[in-house]
Amino acid sequence: MSSVVYKNSMKAIGKFVPESLQPLWKHPAGPQTIFFWAPAFKWGLVLAGLGDLQRPADKISVSQSSALGLTGAIWTRYSLAITPKNWSLFSVNLFVAFTAIYQVARAINYQRQQASQQKASAVPT
Repeated sequence: MSSVVYKNSMKAIGKFVPESLQPLWKHPAGPQTIFFWAPAFKWGLVLAGLGDLQRPADKISVSQSSALGLTGAIWTRYSLAITPKNWSLFSVNLFVAFTAIYQVARAINYQRQQASQQKASAVPT
């Protein structure tokens, strides 16, 4: 029942979509499918990652950021392996991976600095 309502709604909305946007509207990964909306909402993860760039490096979870970066990398590859290629999914996951990997690098760099400072302070003069 709900799929009939959804399909009829999309037909009704499609009548108002300008002719120049019809190829996007009718695309197999267009706005009538989850293949469009899932990546669109996933940009929230990218925005959160960009917001976390202001977070102190000692508050970054390396395991969480690593998992997010790995997931982004896997889904980036997957988005090009499926048919049709989903460029929206590709771009959002590429940005998710990059922001997470950058956070991991910040956290590891901070941890190394802290370890070297502890070693320097532990050496008697």
